[in-house]
Order: sequence, then C-alpha cells, then structure tokens
Amino acid sequence: MNKRDLAKAVAVQSDVDLKTVTSVLEGFTDVVTHAVSKGEPVAIAGFAKFAKVERAARMGRNPATGEAIRIKASKKARITPVKAFKDAVLSPAQAPKLLKGAWPINEDAVRAAGKSAPAAPAARTAAAKKTAAKRAPAKKTAAKKTAAKRGPAKKTAARRAPAKKATRRR
Repeated sequence: MNKRDLAKAVAVQSDVDLKTVTSVLEGFTDVVTHAVSKGEPVAIAGFAKFAKVERAARMGRNPATGEAIRIKASKKARITPVKAFKDAVLSPAQAPKLLKGAWPINEDAVRAAGKSAPAAPAARTAAAKKTAAKRAPAKKTAAKKTAAKRGPAKKTAARRAPAKKATRRR
C-alpha cells in the first residue's frame, strides 16, 4: 500500500474528502518528522512510537582480521510498534474492521462517497492507447542509435570445421 492507496482507504473509512485526507497525511508526516528530528519522541497510542536514538561510541571487532576497531557515535530513527498493533497484526481477528470498499480499494465506493478519485490505471482511453502504440517503435530506434554510438563490431574470422572426406561405398 502506498501513500495514495492509504489516503483513499482512509477517505472511504472515515467518510472524508480525499483531498482533505491527503493534506492531513502530509501534515502528519511533516509534524512527526520535525518533532523526532528535534529529539522529541512521538507516541501514538495503539499504533507506534517514533523516536531519535543516539548511540554512543564503542569498541568493536573487524570480523575479517579480529582487530579491535573504534565505532563512532551515531544517531538513528527508531519506529517501535506498540503491543496493540503487534497483537492485531499477529492475530487478524483482533484487527479493526473496515467498511466495505475501504481495503482493497473500491474506486466506485470512493466516487459514491463524493470523493475525487483518479481514473483507474487499467481503464485507458483510446488516445492513451494510440500514444502508447506510437512510442513502441521509438524504443527500437533508440536501441539502434545506441548500437551505432558504440562503433562497428569487431570482425573475427569464423572457424570452420574441417571438411569431411567423401567416402564411396561399394
């Protein structure tokens, strides 16, 4: 599921306009990223905890030589799922129930709820099909041009098998 699919599913589930859901998801991402980058942990009850973790410098070993090496301090982003989320994932019976058409996304449900949804990629117009048909020969031409840029192929003498001696049967 990508961001667009998530926005559509949330729009159907919560009966909110798709444009509004998209802007809320972008705002959510921006706020969480900003807060965590400043070192403030963000915990969403029943879902996950986002935090910035600072790791101290330490000594380690080079696995190839066994030599002791110093590993420098580093910072990492850590996203930890909360117990309720893990339980729902591991036991689908505990997962929240979605409205019909929320997931997998039913384009008709998105349109019926008054949401603006882009056309399904499978339903292509006649103009799009013509454009796609015109593009196909262009790829062949590009391949020929690329081969021409490389220069002529090296000529090698072809090895031939020795000629068989003709034998007569009597």
